[in-house]
Amino acid sequence: MILTETQSTKEFNEGGMNVVDRTNGIRAGGKTSHTPLWQSIKKFPTVVGYCLALSSAILLYGYDLVIVGTVAAMPQFQLVFGQEFNGKYIIPSMWLSLWNVSSCIGLMFGSILGGYYQDRRGRRITLTIGSFLSTIAVAICYISDLPDEIETRRGVFFAGKLFQGICIGILLCVTQTYMSEVLPVVLRGPIIAFYPIFTLLGQLVGSIVVYTSLKHTGAQSYRICFASQWPFSAVPFVVSMFLPESPTWLLRKGKTDKALEAQKKLDTNIVNSQSVIDELQASISAEDEESATHTYVDCFRGVNKRRTLVVAFANIIPQMFGLQLLANASYFMQVVGMSSSNSLIFLILGIGLGLIANVISLWALNAFGRRFLILLTLGIVTVLWLATGIAGIFKGTATIWYTAVSLMIITMVSGFGSWPASHVVAAEASSLQLRAKSQGIGWFTSGVGTAVFAIILPYIYNADQGNLRAKTGFVMAGFAAVAVVVVWLAIPEMKGRTPMEIDRMFSLKLPTREFKGWHSDVTLRTEIEDTHLPLKA
Repeated sequence: MILTETQSTKEFNEGGMNVVDRTNGIRAGGKTSHTPLWQSIKKFPTVVGYCLALSSAILLYGYDLVIVGTVAAMPQFQLVFGQEFNGKYIIPSMWLSLWNVSSCIGLMFGSILGGYYQDRRGRRITLTIGSFLSTIAVAICYISDLPDEIETRRGVFFAGKLFQGICIGILLCVTQTYMSEVLPVVLRGPIIAFYPIFTLLGQLVGSIVVYTSLKHTGAQSYRICFASQWPFSAVPFVVSMFLPESPTWLLRKGKTDKALEAQKKLDTNIVNSQSVIDELQASISAEDEESATHTYVDCFRGVNKRRTLVVAFANIIPQMFGLQLLANASYFMQVVGMSSSNSLIFLILGIGLGLIANVISLWALNAFGRRFLILLTLGIVTVLWLATGIAGIFKGTATIWYTAVSLMIITMVSGFGSWPASHVVAAEASSLQLRAKSQGIGWFTSGVGTAVFAIILPYIYNADQGNLRAKTGFVMAGFAAVAVVVVWLAIPEMKGRTPMEIDRMFSLKLPTREFKGWHSDVTLRTEIEDTHLPLKA
């Protein structure tokens, strides 16, 4: 390729090799990197290792996401926290909704708190505090069955889930911010796509723990499920002890020497860490020239308003394709008519298929792009939900098994495209200047969306309320269809773009569908495109 120099392009000569400082590291026409994913991982094993270790916080989120729905399907839990209805114990719709929404409400406030605190004190200390507080939240849930009054038991469990949601909101916000700041362009999509992978792993572990706990009698059966959350809370705490602080945050605080030191811990010997710091400093300086303030209000001013709205909607895409219902699939399938043991088995199988799809998505995100995958998979999910609703019109065993299989396929299709791609879009769309706060707003929006669905869904499908059962598929098909339209109109393609390139495209106010084909005035060598990091000779 031809290297065209502009005022923002610098060259360094080290060991006889020209190394380009990509302060305006823009790809020609947004072309896809040709370096295989595995080779890129081998070039940057340290930063990949840190990010994967940081993903332990997402395991906690996945476990928590599934725990209410699966524990609520346990006969012993229903006996202690539920009420009798038509000869069997169920969880009242009001309390099931409150428990489901408690984590969501907590996540909303935790994400805003996390976005604010990590900008003031740093990413590491925020991770430490969030994980420590999570252990206290688990303890509250563990003792929730001790009060004599059933309403008090339900209330204590609600309080524990609310506090846990706050902690998870903090952890998710700092995790996504950190990853988006330290990962090179070629790895940003695949590694951030680990969000749904680790979410599903957390759900899988939670489902297996619940399934194996069915053989126990009394309070021990569900207490084991609560206690098993403690390791998930402890791992992020341990990771925070070794994790280098984000170089971007250190630069924003004027700690250039410490930023270079942190960058060297993230890089291997072949990477010119000084050039990486120079590039980050150039990006930050360019953004600072536009605005000297960095408040939540700035996220909704000027060009940042569009970027924030993209981040916000990307964060509710999982709810639009039905993640909340899928997380409670075990309880939902019991409402449809399946036994508790079979419903847990199908939940575990669905999560397993989703994991396989997520792994494939690591390749697909770079091969096809974010926007295309979201549109394709949301379209398929819309049809699948519609078919599930139609099946729900009929009664019998066939409807039960068809609904179970349909939920498994929806999990797999979403895991291949719209779920991981939505996280990548949310991480890419925000500016470096407002990234922490934008991610806070994004996860707040996610919490709002999750809360809304957590409240309304039990009233739609539960036997003591709407009793739609499998016909709930009609409702979910409508939401998925709306998501397809919004993505088509508002979510741009940012695959393979550097932060400065994305800044430029939003500043130019390009129409959504023109992002993919936009050409810059700077083209760089293929090797530089593939790594985004300056390499030493």
